[in-house]
Amino acid sequence: MKAPGPLLASGRDADIFEYGPRLVLRRSRIGRSLAAEARTMEYLREHRYPVPAVEEVSEDGTELVMERIDGPSMAGFLSRRPWTLHRQGTVLADLHDRLHEIAPPDFLPPAPIGQGDCFLHMDLHPLNVMIGARGPVVIDWPNAARGDPDIDVGLAWVLMSAGEVSVGRVTGAVLGWARARLVKSFMARFAPDMVGQKLREIVEWKVQDPHMSPSEQRAMWRVVDER
Repeated sequence: MKAPGPLLASGRDADIFEYGPRLVLRRSRIGRSLAAEARTMEYLREHRYPVPAVEEVSEDGTELVMERIDGPSMAGFLSRRPWTLHRQGTVLADLHDRLHEIAPPDFLPPAPIGQGDCFLHMDLHPLNVMIGARGPVVIDWPNAARGDPDIDVGLAWVLMSAGEVSVGRVTGAVLGWARARLVKSFMARFAPDMVGQKLREIVEWKVQDPHMSPSEQRAMWRVVDER
C-alpha cells in the first residue's frame, strides 16, 4: 500500500486518512485486523445494502482502503436540519429493517446477548450513518453479528437516549426534546413493548463497555426504569 494522505478523523481505535481520489484508508491503532469488517461490508454490498465499497485490505489486516463518503453523519445532518428529525428517524428504522432481512453469512459470530438468526450491526445509530450524495451509508461494522433484531433495535434506542454531549443548559433541554422525538420516530416502526422487555438485558451487557461513561450508564438505566 502507498503512504496515506492527511488525517481526516480518529475513532476509538482507528484513524482515517485521505487516500487518493474518492478513497480513504482506515488504520487500526491497536493492531486489530479489519479483514472481518471488510468481508462483512463486501457481503452486504453484494446484497445491495448501503455500505462503503472495499478497495483493498493490507496483508496483516490492520489497514483498510475503502470508498470515501463525502457528507456529514446523520447526527451532524440533524444538528443543521433539526426539522428533519421525524424523517431521519424513519430512515434509521428503514436501515435496521433492511439489514435484518438479509440472511447472515456463516462467518458472522453470534451476538453476545439474545438469540436469533438475523443480521445485526450492534451499533446502528445516527453517528454510524453517513449522509452522502447517494443517500445514507452505514459504517463501522466490527460488532456485526447474527441474532435477535430486537437487540439491535433496543441497543440503538438506549444509545440514542443516553449518548453524552457537552452542551449548555438551554441547548441541553433542546437536545433532550430532539432525542425524544428522534427515538419516537425510530421506534414507531417496531413493537416498543416487545423491545422494551429486552432493554434490561441490553443495558446489563452494554454498561460493561469501558467506552461508556458513568453518566451514559446512568442514562441507559433511566431508559430501562422508564419502561
